[in-house]
Amino acid sequence: MIMISVRKLTGRGGLLGVCLVVALFLTGCHTSKPDTRFADLPDLTPSSATSTQPPQAAPASTAAVPSTPSAGSATAPLTTVSTAASSPETLKVGDSLVIAYSDLPELKPAFNGQIRQDGTITLILDQTFAAAGKTPGELEREIRERYVPNFYTRMTVTVMHEGATRFYYVDGEVKMPGRQQYTGPITLTRAISTCGDFTDFARKSKVQLIREGSKKAEKFNYRKLLRDPSLDPLIYPGDKIHVPRRFL
Repeated sequence: MIMISVRKLTGRGGLLGVCLVVALFLTGCHTSKPDTRFADLPDLTPSSATSTQPPQAAPASTAAVPSTPSAGSATAPLTTVSTAASSPETLKVGDSLVIAYSDLPELKPAFNGQIRQDGTITLILDQTFAAAGKTPGELEREIRERYVPNFYTRMTVTVMHEGATRFYYVDGEVKMPGRQQYTGPITLTRAISTCGDFTDFARKSKVQLIREGSKKAEKFNYRKLLRDPSLDPLIYPGDKIHVPRRFL
């Protein structure tokens, strides 16, 4: 039928009719129904596409590092040096001792031995003493007080602890105060002499002697001690002699 129409148009209108027919044919093709087979497919246009870039990692937090003071700003710790005198060494089990006696009517051999496991030693006349836990000065006084006046009227005892250095102390109004090494029996007047004697301001009538382990001071008149040497007390390790200042 289309061919018949073309012939009629060709015969009547010539070329113009043919063009109209072609235009109608093309219009019909363009308005044909769309294919619905792909209607359910998602729209993949660039505007609706989802970004597939991986999420960026959060920046790592920087840990706070404590600042270290520079060498120039660092303050060196102060060291406190104690000027207090060290206390004499305490005797213990197994220590070796040498104990000498003097000022006796007859010569007695010195003790040379160790402190036994029970902490004791046995000396002349079969006398036993507890030595462990005492200082040499304390043991010397205890030995002397046991023998005098029970066995002797006068006695000097010296306890020497092997390897130990012992001291007594003199301060106050003497020319060279300080710690003095104990090398053997010594009296109060001699101890003061070893310190250069008194200063011009010394109160010689009230010289104080403080025994080791005691807080009580014994007072001596220096001039009386010179007149009667029997009153001159012995000094033991750890003892302290103090010479007070006189009032002008």
